[in-house]
Amino acid sequence: MEPKTMKKMTLRAGLAALAMVGASSVLASTAFANPEVGGAAMYETKNIVENAVNSKDHTTLVAAVKAAGLVETLSGPGPFTVFAPTNAAFAKLPAGTVDTLVKPENKALLTSILTYHVVAGTFTSKTILAAIKAGHGKATLTTVQGEPLTATLDMHTLVLTDAKGGKSMVTIKDVLQSNGVIHVIDTVLMP
Repeated sequence: MEPKTMKKMTLRAGLAALAMVGASSVLASTAFANPEVGGAAMYETKNIVENAVNSKDHTTLVAAVKAAGLVETLSGPGPFTVFAPTNAAFAKLPAGTVDTLVKPENKALLTSILTYHVVAGTFTSKTILAAIKAGHGKATLTTVQGEPLTATLDMHTLVLTDAKGGKSMVTIKDVLQSNGVIHVIDTVLMP
């Protein structure tokens, strides 16, 4: 081969390698980046409560967690998997339900409902999907409240079925926290 042709081939190979390194760097830097939730950045270095208070889509959940006295628990080391209903999910409940639940006399019921949205341990979507596959289409997750949630897959969407048969879809998955993981859901789960 002529030296000129060799230089062109070497230059092309070098540019291709550089492009691949650049692409893999971009993929590596974004593959594990947390999605924004409620217009706010979510940081793996912050705990569940520290991140949730910044989401404009979770103000009802945060108020309920405070009313139930669960802030300290969900700020603790965990790890926890939280299926976090949005404000719109709470709005699907019958009128007046949230106002009634946050009253001091209903703290036990509120705590039961909120802890039904929490599973001990870190269950990423990959972990849950593996459990669904191992369970031939469904996986049972035991909540901190004590009752089970059933996880299934509908097309490419993770679906949770509560004890009463209600269904909730995971709309944002794998929001990593320093003490676990949050999956945003579109419907409040009921024990």
